[in-house]
Amino acid sequence: MYTKQFEIRWSDVDANLHLRNSAYIDYMSHTRMSYFQEKGFNQNRLHELQLGPVALYEHMFYFQEVFPGKPISVSLQLKGVSEDGSFFSFVHNFYDAKGKNLARCEMLGAWINLNTRKLTHPPQELWDFLDEMDKTEDYKTITKEDTRKFGQVPKDLSL
Repeated sequence: MYTKQFEIRWSDVDANLHLRNSAYIDYMSHTRMSYFQEKGFNQNRLHELQLGPVALYEHMFYFQEVFPGKPISVSLQLKGVSEDGSFFSFVHNFYDAKGKNLARCEMLGAWINLNTRKLTHPPQELWDFLDEMDKTEDYKTITKEDTRKFGQVPKDLSL
């Protein structure tokens, strides 16, 4: 399983002196993009493919506060992909140095064509890349219903 280690910076802490919610999001994004970059899908390569990842939702579960002074690790696993590949879901877990699970996030994303700004499916090379990723035990094919489970899409917005 891919993990990335982080040192909690002063700027990552909120008024309660623990890791702020938006820092969790930053760490997850950095973990995903580090993995993509290490596998040859950096920003330049995605731009060449006219492909951009978009986060549709990130659902956080917090188990324990995270404070500065000790490193944390963030994992990355593939939870699912839609039949045409336009939607994807990742799971991130946050661990302390002893391996204790501090938080978990399930995120749903989609690929957009950078020219048309519309949803698109990825090219075969990205399909192959996703297929090689470590998958969750509950990995599944994402359905249209899965993309709507946390709310309704406005009628004037077609996905």
